[in-house]
Amino acid sequence: MPIEVAQPKYVVIVNAMQQRIGDGTYPPGAMLPSETELVREFGASRPVVVRALDMLRQDGWIESRQGKGRFVIGRPGGASTRAARERYAVLDQPEPAGSTVLAAEVIPAPPRAASALDIESGTPVVARRRLVTVDDLGPVELATAYLAVDLAAGTDVGGTAPLSDGLLRHLTARKGVKFDHVAERISARLPRDDEASLLKVSPTDPVVTALLSICDRTATPLLAVDVLFPASRHDLEDVYPLD
Repeated sequence: MPIEVAQPKYVVIVNAMQQRIGDGTYPPGAMLPSETELVREFGASRPVVVRALDMLRQDGWIESRQGKGRFVIGRPGGASTRAARERYAVLDQPEPAGSTVLAAEVIPAPPRAASALDIESGTPVVARRRLVTVDDLGPVELATAYLAVDLAAGTDVGGTAPLSDGLLRHLTARKGVKFDHVAERISARLPRDDEASLLKVSPTDPVVTALLSICDRTATPLLAVDVLFPASRHDLEDVYPLD
């Protein structure tokens, strides 16, 4: 029996709040429920609720007013998606540029992809695996994109021919979907033997993983991307305000 991987509780809270802001349940200027109310609603601890609210604040969805509470600013205009596009070659860079499509096929959704897509593990999905190589560095990114079979229908995502317009642009052009924001989960681990071989690293060299859940305006996950890259060949850098 496959192991179900549930989304972290703070991600559940962030997604729910983004959806409520997006659909107008919490319009711009509205005050959010208190921490105590959110703890009760989501069955989470206060630190988890605070973490979720801090993520929403950092991404520009809400603001804090000392002594008054937290208030809605509104949807931040897809800033998270743009940041992820800049960070990950798999999303928008044309595939002929230093990349190889290793596989594109219908498979049962593995637990990580299922959790990012908010579906049951084992649900059929289209999986597109791609390796990105840079001349002076070697392999720098191994990524697998997962999407529903019906979303992939009528596109070239399920084939091994390169996508000249990039993954997100291709899906937008062919299916008319509008991607709004990205939930990103980053961790580190040792590579499996096949991953170490493809990335040309030792099985004892750590790799960084990023699980991206790319959503529409209603916070519905449309695309999951599981990215793996050697820690020695990448720097993760971001800038955000402290208040």
